[in-house]
Amino acid sequence: MSDSGWPADRIDTEHAHSARIYDYILGGKDYYPADREAGDAMAREWPALPVHMRANRDWMNRAVRWLAEEAGVRQFLDIGTGIPTSPNLHEIAQSVAPASRVVYVDNDPIVLTLSQGLLSSTPEGRTTYIEADFQHPEAVLESDEFRKTLDLGEPVALTVIAIVHFVLDEDDAVGIVRRLLEPLPAGSYLAMTIGTAEFAPEEVGRVAREYAARDMPMRLRTLDEAREFFEGLELAEPGIVQVHKWRPDGSGEQGIRDEDIAMYGAVARKP
Repeated sequence: MSDSGWPADRIDTEHAHSARIYDYILGGKDYYPADREAGDAMAREWPALPVHMRANRDWMNRAVRWLAEEAGVRQFLDIGTGIPTSPNLHEIAQSVAPASRVVYVDNDPIVLTLSQGLLSSTPEGRTTYIEADFQHPEAVLESDEFRKTLDLGEPVALTVIAIVHFVLDEDDAVGIVRRLLEPLPAGSYLAMTIGTAEFAPEEVGRVAREYAARDMPMRLRTLDEAREFFEGLELAEPGIVQVHKWRPDGSGEQGIRDEDIAMYGAVARKP
């Protein structure tokens, strides 16, 4: 066991991991030398990478707040949660509606270890964590934590943020998302960010090669390919746009160039 209490043999500290690279670039502390080396190499290839990653995080904040304030959602299923970074999704939702319930899902042992940061719910609400691979939706949907925390008689927001670009074509990312959305009732929402190379193809392509060199191949998608995730759903305004253009609130979007952002974002309602 490590000093932090997790089984040390479950965590590969020798190789970079996408969630830990993200944490490092965002200024977190839960990373290892391999993650720092990878993040530095990627930022050299594309100096806008920290701007891009921060914009994705800011999108999550705005989208969850919109879902809670404007759409009235009180239940959230967060897929690919990653390392806790305050404010976490439940902190945003519960700041609007203290009774909000959140199920977090990830399959990284270090996220499980740090999951206490995801479980600090308000007394009125509830949060729980499921250790599962989202590429196997049944592991999520059939879990006790899912059934006990979320009421499928009421709308649920399914959030899939900055993860499907690590799902290759043979693993059918669109099909996985649809299987997760299928049991959720009408009035539920899908909120996603989707990696793209359309705005800085050379720079983002070099970053993708750095990931692939570390056994993390990426599948970056065009706008038309991003639309496939939302077929049959009702897109909220302004539709599928780069994350810094989705309902900006003036808190961090100034000065961001389109070529600094390699992520589409959208929120859509299940009719």
